Amino acid sequence: LNPHCCPPLWACVLTVSICVFDEYCFKLVGAGAHLFAVAGETLILPCSIQPNTSAVDMRVEWFRLDVVDSLVHLYKDQSDRNEGQILNYRGRTELLSAVRVSDEGAYKCLVEANSWYDDITVNVTVKVVGTEPVITMEGYDNSGGISLVCESRGWNPEPEVLWLNREGVSLTAEDTETHRDTEGFTVRSRITVYNSDRIHCRLLQKHHLREAEIIISGNPFKPSQVIFVA
Repeated sequence: LNPHCCPPLWACVLTVSICVFDEYCFKLVGAGAHLFAVAGETLILPCSIQPNTSAVDMRVEWFRLDVVDSLVHLYKDQSDRNEGQILNYRGRTELLSAVRVSDEGAYKCLVEANSWYDDITVNVTVKVVGTEPVITMEGYDNSGGISLVCESRGWNPEPEVLWLNREGVSLTAEDTETHRDTEGFTVRSRITVYNSDRIHCRLLQKHHLREAEIIISGNPFKPSQVIFVA
């Protein structure tokens, strides 16, 4: 951080006026209430002071609103003071580098100098495209069908799951389970098929698609007639 100009974390449509004395008036300038980031890329958390002024004697703190022990970055007494920083953010906050799903949430920037202070809040959404889906044959049922399971991991936000036949007609899934952890959403969907066909499992997210297919031919009760397509 260079305290003599607007540092990368303090860079910045939303304006808040701050007047310390009649002859001095400052603004905190941000990029709006919501930021969207792609996992693995670098994100600037916007909170800058205008007109440009030296921040050398100011205190600037970024912290999370949605977690305990929430310090993300602290500058005070003319230096960075990150001893109490959240472990996952250490070494990542000159710019918020290598963005991950766990970075998603609400952040507050607090600026203090002499007799005034102000803050702005920024909400961050992190987008991740998950793994290629994998279709597995779970088993046979007594009614003459084959149970198929499609699974994919690491999505954010949660994707839509579609099962389709060779003509592109949508098939009804028996159930679809989702689980979220620090790496994103894991999706597991199940369907039973009764006829020879080419079955597609498609996961959709805005502007992104992942798909796998399986070919079932001949007698569905013969495992040798089930062909998986990468």
